[in-house]
Amino acid sequence: MTAPHHSPNASVTALTRRRFLRNATALPLAAQTLASTAQSPHGSELLLIGTQTSGTSKGIYAYRFDSTTGELNQIALAAETPSPTFLALSPDRRILLAVNELDEYQGKPGGSVSSFRLDAATGQLSPRNTVASLGGAPCHVAFDHTGRCAFAANYSGGSAASYLVSPNGTLSEAVSFFQYTGHGPDALQKEPHAHRVTVSPDNRFLMVNDLGLDTIHLYQLDAKTAKLTPHIPAGWTSPTGAGPRALQFHPNGRWAYCVTEMTSTVYVLHWDAKKGNFTTVQELPLLPKDHTGDTGASDIVLDPTGHFAYAANRLDDFLVTLTVSPKDGTLTLVKRSSCGGKTPRHLALDKTSRWLLVANQKTGALSVFNRDPKTGSLAETSKDFPIARPECIVFL
Repeated sequence: MTAPHHSPNASVTALTRRRFLRNATALPLAAQTLASTAQSPHGSELLLIGTQTSGTSKGIYAYRFDSTTGELNQIALAAETPSPTFLALSPDRRILLAVNELDEYQGKPGGSVSSFRLDAATGQLSPRNTVASLGGAPCHVAFDHTGRCAFAANYSGGSAASYLVSPNGTLSEAVSFFQYTGHGPDALQKEPHAHRVTVSPDNRFLMVNDLGLDTIHLYQLDAKTAKLTPHIPAGWTSPTGAGPRALQFHPNGRWAYCVTEMTSTVYVLHWDAKKGNFTTVQELPLLPKDHTGDTGASDIVLDPTGHFAYAANRLDDFLVTLTVSPKDGTLTLVKRSSCGGKTPRHLALDKTSRWLLVANQKTGALSVFNRDPKTGSLAETSKDFPIARPECIVFL
């Protein structure tokens, strides 16, 4: 049995329209700070960090990253918003979405999704609107490849929703909504738990990872309307009690990698874009053979070349370096190493692919590992930068 996923404090005040507008008025000072750093030195990248605000954190933070040295510097609080635990950047880099991982929004059960206009040159965020996610503890949000559709996964609500995104970034109310029912054998699977929303490379399908039901639900997407229609076959099913949590497509769009939380396994899936279905080609355990006790794999990321992958385990607190076969996408485990802290929630490579960043939630730090782009190897130790309860990393 694994430790439960973070369940947001239900006493956290929902982001009402009045509070949303009040927060918006508090942003000019941060905007001035951000604007003052608009002149980016050579090798400098901007990134935004989503956090859990049950601690001292207040929302989304802007950082500047030096890709030459691996140094991180916090610029400002980019947006004050409750528990923005996952962020999504639109394809044109003009809109940022954040889930608000709450159990109550505007006096009703469920969380919300907030939209911001983004100045990618400065990291400045300007609030647009917030809409209900229609389920508790939304933990993941994504755009389609056109930027006109958005999707949210509700963890404790066990549901998923789609939205239309206007040209100015405003979100519609939910266009499609799916409430899941049932349970799995693990103590963490007493009910459905949607944990990831992923759009297929050709923008025709949406996948919803449900670690409570051991399933990746599959829908046909109408990108003009954001309407979702259940697909036949209905999706991919993992072994019982595995808990599909994360999903990442290979750059070639033909292979995908599903990380299961309860068994800490990566499944290599071949994607048939024409038929819209997954076929399992490999099951690779991330744990040592002598491992005992609870475990909880959390995330996976591939480098831009598609030659290497990195996975994280948030209870055993380690990273796994993997090589990818160019023939069929199968994986070879190269090494397990420290994640630099405790409870790694999210992984991200910088734009140069020379650095792997880890959001270590429990430690309260961003860990930065030097990476060799040619060999894929990671440094044994990291540079660590404090931030309260980090959960998501987005480079602009």
